[in-house]
Amino acid sequence: MDIISQLQEQLNSIAALTFNTFGTLQRDAPPVRLSPNYPEPPPNPTEDSANFPDQPKLMSAALVKAAKQFDALVAALPPSEGGEEAQLRRIAELQAENDAVGQELQKQLEAAEKELKQVQELFSQAADNCLNLKKPD
Repeated sequence: MDIISQLQEQLNSIAALTFNTFGTLQRDAPPVRLSPNYPEPPPNPTEDSANFPDQPKLMSAALVKAAKQFDALVAALPPSEGGEEAQLRRIAELQAENDAVGQELQKQLEAAEKELKQVQELFSQAADNCLNLKKPD
């Protein structure tokens, strides 16, 4: 797998870990009293409430590990050659090449359309000739 695909996969992994971490925190966090005017909230009846203090640490460790792997992949990217100016020159070259190829394709399209019209005219003439050859009954 190329480096860009690995970066995309790692970013997806980070997003999934973040989503799961927030969901778990929302689901398992103990209720908190918002104000002294409100009654004391009832305890959260989850099965894993005994493990709740450990879960944020484990999940944050997994997020940090995934982020470090992402950073390592970014560091493994090849350095840009010649800096920004060289990249801009290369982009301009590729754009000029793209324009030239586009013009060539446009010429070929116009030639193909012209040839198609000729073939359609010849077919129409051949069909007319065939119809004119039939003798009326």
